[in-house]
Amino acid sequence: MSQPIALVTGASRGIGAATAVLLARAGYRTVLNYHTSAGPAQELQARLQKEGLQALAIPADVGDPQQVDQMFCQVESLWGGVDLLVNNAGIAAPQQLLTDCTYELWQQLFRTNVDGMFHCCQRAIPHMVHQKSGCIINLSSIWGIAGASCEVPYSATKGAVIGFTKALAQELGLSGIRVNCVAPGVVRTEMNSALDEQTWEELREQTPLQMIGEPQDIAHCILYLASEDARFLTGQVISPNGGLVI
Repeated sequence: MSQPIALVTGASRGIGAATAVLLARAGYRTVLNYHTSAGPAQELQARLQKEGLQALAIPADVGDPQQVDQMFCQVESLWGGVDLLVNNAGIAAPQQLLTDCTYELWQQLFRTNVDGMFHCCQRAIPHMVHQKSGCIINLSSIWGIAGASCEVPYSATKGAVIGFTKALAQELGLSGIRVNCVAPGVVRTEMNSALDEQTWEELREQTPLQMIGEPQDIAHCILYLASEDARFLTGQVISPNGGLVI
């Protein structure tokens, strides 16, 4: 039996990179999608290949359906259809009042965080339906569950990810395809690099487990949802957040 194929969007750093490493080490032929961060993605590809693992870095703006199609065509021509899709690519925005948010910023957030998921799912699903198996994992956020003041556009995109996941799980269940969502809490990633140490400490103190998440904490959750151990889970939102949102 050939190795399954996983495609992780936004895999050049942070949660995406940590997830790609775990999946490759778990036996997946892993596609490392990136948009602008070619250097880190290619370095990760080289690192995994040095371990004797199959990894391939492919650029694509997931908000552009043509680039998504080209990426999937490249994967299919080299390896075959995607068995596991991890929709991790996402962007955040500066904290601001909704009245100060431009429509251009609103559109930009939805283009990557929601449209990107839509394009990748549309492209991956036909192969999964044909083989009557597959797994899709979408990345949301605790702010998609609880909402965050001064982060209305970002919270709205992550709430949309949750609704999309639940509906798609209903639609694809009869085809043997599982669709789940991971909604991380506060995690030390480049997306949160603007936070100062005082803010990090305040967030740690607000968290019942008294800790800040690391990318690997989220990656292990994704790996579990992708595994046969989670075969009875679909349409679920798993939120590794240290108890910050319960």
